Amino acid sequence: MTEYSADVVVLGGGSGGYAAALRLAELGKDVVLVEKDKLGGTCLHRGCIPTKALLHAAEVADSARDAASIGVNASLTGIDPAGVRAYREGIVAKKFKGLEGLISARGIRVVRGEGSLEAGPAVRVGADLYRGADVILATGSYSRSLPGLEIGGRVLTSEQALDLDVVPQRVIVLGGGVIGVEFASVWRSFGVDVTIVEALPHLLPAEDVASSKALERAFRKRGIEFRLGRRFDSARQDEQGITVVLDDGAELSADYVLVAVGRGPATAGLGYEEAGVVLDRGFVQTDERLRTAAAHVWAVGDIVPGLQLAHRGFQQGIFVAEEIAGLSPVLVSDSDVPRVAYSHPEVASVGLTEAQAQDRYGSEAVRAYEYNLAGNGRSEIIGTSGIVKIVRRVDGPVVGAHLVGDRVGELITEAQLAVGWEAHPEDIAPFVHAHPTQSEALGEAFLALAGKPLHAL
Repeated sequence: MTEYSADVVVLGGGSGGYAAALRLAELGKDVVLVEKDKLGGTCLHRGCIPTKALLHAAEVADSARDAASIGVNASLTGIDPAGVRAYREGIVAKKFKGLEGLISARGIRVVRGEGSLEAGPAVRVGADLYRGADVILATGSYSRSLPGLEIGGRVLTSEQALDLDVVPQRVIVLGGGVIGVEFASVWRSFGVDVTIVEALPHLLPAEDVASSKALERAFRKRGIEFRLGRRFDSARQDEQGITVVLDDGAELSADYVLVAVGRGPATAGLGYEEAGVVLDRGFVQTDERLRTAAAHVWAVGDIVPGLQLAHRGFQQGIFVAEEIAGLSPVLVSDSDVPRVAYSHPEVASVGLTEAQAQDRYGSEAVRAYEYNLAGNGRSEIIGTSGIVKIVRRVDGPVVGAHLVGDRVGELITEAQLAVGWEAHPEDIAPFVHAHPTQSEALGEAFLALAGKPLHAL
């Protein structure tokens, strides 16, 4: 056994882990980064980046299919799965090469192999031990399944769905969260018959109900079917396809089933509890500064209870790096982290839903305004419908923003600033939004809540 030492050892090279390593190196720390697979983790290789590449391919397919409606002579003759895959893998490869170069340029030592936590603190990789004055746990998450449903054959997680080399005719999606609606959107754009099964009353059930209903209307118009308030009971598959039985006895048949019921924390068998880290249902328990119960051991990203988003893990990695360096950084609360489903149409939000705001402040102390994108010139030009909904405290700040429509994910940063800085609509209303842009829809909502609507009655 060989023992090494460093200022900080980071276990996991995904969004949270590599962000922590980069910031620590920038702050002059000697860093060891342990990763069993590829730097960039799920987000770069099997999640955020490749799925958004698929969604862009889907957008191009829709544009070609509908080109005649705007006077462009084009047609969609089919989808080339191999070509889409090559496009997707090319983007991932470029991003991966760039990340490896950045890690190398910062002088971060990368150890390839599966690591486990030991008291000290330290991380063991094979026969070698890497001791750090501090250790950061950033081991990410895995795709969950359902009781009685084994992954394999015609039952896919998002990872296997990315690698499909065919465009199926029919797909059942179990789960109407972000992963489920994004894959449903892609497949429908590729001409697939899609049915989503969601146990809760709405698609994207964590979002404001107005956003969920707007997405449901858009999906219904696109021909995406969904069964809400229904649960998976059983499934049987053969060479011809797969049949899913729901809790009401209904049977659905398809070529494949996508299991999109969330992600679990990747913490099992890594020595966490033996080293003094407290787990609850697999999630690492931390204090408000992301310290675990084990001295000088921190946790970031999907293994920490809360939103499982790459940019949340990224921010937490930077936070812990600065905390270790004694900079007393500010941690962004989960409610102030922007959330985007990149389906067609997109759904974006930050802050509290109207119901959450009413629960926190009382129904009489909350006011919401909903602006329809039908009144927005840029949205009309690009052919999207949707809403912008702003939630504020009466005579107080903006506490939530909820948007539905193509490309509205690009608008969420302005809304995040409004919520994060506790701006009043009256503070924002005087600022001018460029015309014609979709950002004007946010401006109209702020104007309305400030008592001076311009393009709305």
